[in-house]
Amino acid sequence: MTMYATVDSPLGELLLVGEEAAGPAGTAAGVALVSLSVPGQKGAAVVQDGWRHDPAAFEEIAAQLREYFEGRRTRFDVRYADGRGTDFQRRVWAALDAVPYGETVSYGQIAERVGSAGAGVRAVGTAIGRNPLLVVRPCHRVIGADGALRGYAGGLERKEQLLGLEGALAVR
Repeated sequence: MTMYATVDSPLGELLLVGEEAAGPAGTAAGVALVSLSVPGQKGAAVVQDGWRHDPAAFEEIAAQLREYFEGRRTRFDVRYADGRGTDFQRRVWAALDAVPYGETVSYGQIAERVGSAGAGVRAVGTAIGRNPLLVVRPCHRVIGADGALRGYAGGLERKEQLLGLEGALAVR
């Protein structure tokens, strides 16, 4: 069953989409996050017929997001839905998950981490652009090799806002 909720944030109203996730021995364990998108995002999820509006299922994720935006959380503890993306995209997304709060890396550095340096930088950029979990999977921490803010599905203003919140904007 696909469920969704919206959460207010400094970036606008976030749309959270998830699937029911089973816990040990088939016990209920809550929700596995499929998508977190911001208003006007390129490739954002759109609520579909048959999805269940279930804010209670997302209470823990919503609380973590509030703490993050208040500057009281630097890591998310969120279960992601399995089987999303290609093998390459999942490798790139795992590399994103490893970028610490308050730090930035270049697209080239991510390409090196996934064994795709050189011409693979463009493929890495495409995989990052298809990240369905904005904010919690920190694609906003990836910048150009020259330090410039580049490509963000939620818009460069939001990327700048997130990096500012984390204290990661370079002073020029």
